[in-house]
Amino acid sequence: MELITLKRDVEAIQIPFGQRLTLPRGSEVSIHQVLGGNFTVQTDQGGLVRVDGKDADALGMEAEAAAPAPTAAEAPDLDRVVKAVWDRLKTCFDPEIPVDIVELGLVYECKVAPEEGGFGVDVRMTLTAPGCGMGPILQADAEQKIRAIAGVGRVNVELVLDPPWDPGMMSEAARLQLGMM
Repeated sequence: MELITLKRDVEAIQIPFGQRLTLPRGSEVSIHQVLGGNFTVQTDQGGLVRVDGKDADALGMEAEAAAPAPTAAEAPDLDRVVKAVWDRLKTCFDPEIPVDIVELGLVYECKVAPEEGGFGVDVRMTLTAPGCGMGPILQADAEQKIRAIAGVGRVNVELVLDPPWDPGMMSEAARLQLGMM
């Protein structure tokens, strides 16, 4: 893995604890994975941290471009919003596992309904491990990405631990990608 020297101080989230920290300018990191617009990097102390895509410049990288806004011909309707919500959820990744939360089987329920002023979205999701400190980070990532969809007003992403997640909940594609088949 190529070492990258940070160009400026950057906020990061310690994996798997979910604690925020600042990596100082000049620190050396190596990129472990780039998925969903975020970076998982290994620090020069050996730990893994997540760096938000908005801070790509600190790594000498460019931020992933945001999805374009819909045109008038693509005005939000229920089917489009449902598809967009699932598409956005597929851009949320556990920073340690290179598979999105949908394929991992972490999304238990996703409901989209018309409401005054747009659409309301309710998502129930879980974690691969109940004590994972990254839970609130994944929850906020999903909420932020759903909230950016045209026509969506209210968003509620709830973390639930029952039923507990197990590897059998992963899609066949995820198991194949992780070498579990």
